[in-house]
Amino acid sequence: MSRESFQSRLGFLLVSAGCAIGIGNVWRFPYVTGAYGGGVFVLFYFLFLIIMGVPVLTMELAVGRASRKSAVPGYKALEKPGSKWHIHGWFCVLGCYLLMMYYTTVSGWMLSYFFKFAAGTFSDIETAAVDGVFGGLLANPLEMGVWMVITVLAGFLVCSLGLQKGLERITKWMMCALLVLILVLAGHSLLLPGAAEGVKFYLLPDFQRAARMGIGNVATAAMNQAFFTLSLGIASMEIFGSYMSREHSLTGEAVRICALDTFVALMAGLIIFPACFSYGVEPGQGPGLIFVTLPKVFIDMAGGRLWGSLFFLFMSFASFTTVIAVFENLISMAMDNFGWTRKKAVLINCAFILVASIPCVLGYNLWSDVHIIGGRDVLDSEDFLVSNLLLPIGSLVYLLFCVSKWGWGFDQYLAEANTGSGLKMSARLKPYFQFILPLLILVILIQGLI
Repeated sequence: MSRESFQSRLGFLLVSAGCAIGIGNVWRFPYVTGAYGGGVFVLFYFLFLIIMGVPVLTMELAVGRASRKSAVPGYKALEKPGSKWHIHGWFCVLGCYLLMMYYTTVSGWMLSYFFKFAAGTFSDIETAAVDGVFGGLLANPLEMGVWMVITVLAGFLVCSLGLQKGLERITKWMMCALLVLILVLAGHSLLLPGAAEGVKFYLLPDFQRAARMGIGNVATAAMNQAFFTLSLGIASMEIFGSYMSREHSLTGEAVRICALDTFVALMAGLIIFPACFSYGVEPGQGPGLIFVTLPKVFIDMAGGRLWGSLFFLFMSFASFTTVIAVFENLISMAMDNFGWTRKKAVLINCAFILVASIPCVLGYNLWSDVHIIGGRDVLDSEDFLVSNLLLPIGSLVYLLFCVSKWGWGFDQYLAEANTGSGLKMSARLKPYFQFILPLLILVILIQGLI
């Protein structure tokens, strides 16, 4: 069976960036930036994106493009006979399943809020009642379950159409819409009275605020964000490498993916901070920011129903592009490992994800007293396994596979990364890749476990 490939370079870039651009960009990046000294944090973030994010991304893409296969057979095609690197491929499969077991629920929240705003649910309630809307959603397993099921069925429907007609075509439209929406929303926020204060707080370097947090903490927070924003380590990017052409070097493509990802994260802050400052609302963190704080801002705003609807449409696109990208990965893994047809892989994976996503839905209501890892609820436990264990350990495995003589080897990796026109990776970076980069990833892993 011949390998499918992307129709265009733009398709590859938008799908890969769509996979990287997720909910974390929008609810984590702006908050962390604000808390850790604004521009100071952003400078550290750019630094770590260049010295960590881009190299590991090229490695994951290189394994995909050189092998033309998904995680497990990809390793098998490149590893030395008798070695066991491909075992990590099965952990990648596990990571993608675990990620979708909670991401589909959160994606469903976004969709539910889009429809709530569009239908006018927030038009006739007091600001104080906003908290109750989110609380009501979490307390209702049926409502949450319905939105989760819609997300899963829509995602697998897109993937059932194939790589070019499904994933690539739909993601292109959604990403273009997402970029237009984000510009419109940011433009609107910047024109609000008092918006300038929000922009200053967000992007001007504030060394006093950074010093209060501790420069070391600012640096590690930036390192974490730069690392997690690309979802490296569970083969969610490797799969797109296996579909891409050899016309362009991997370093250049990795830089473009990182640039798109960062652009969306930065612009999200330009939507959130000016609006919060303009209406005197404290921008908190995580789900509370998106589902409690911002709806309060939209309620007070002229045309708030429209702006709220557009914001949650943007959020739905940001989360759904990740969902369909990871679904494509699961389908491809099933086709590569078990020789299934696309149709069979879609049906079986769809049924499995529908069932596996139920614990997360119930974790806020019927199972709210279930605490799995260190007192965390279902969603946070699943997220802990993916973010604090599988992503950093997986990235370390990809890195060691590409730079050590026991793996694929640095020379082979470099030749693959530099095939095609564009930015090249320097051979002089070998000692940095072999000795310093693994230590940086270990720091992230240890910090996540502490």
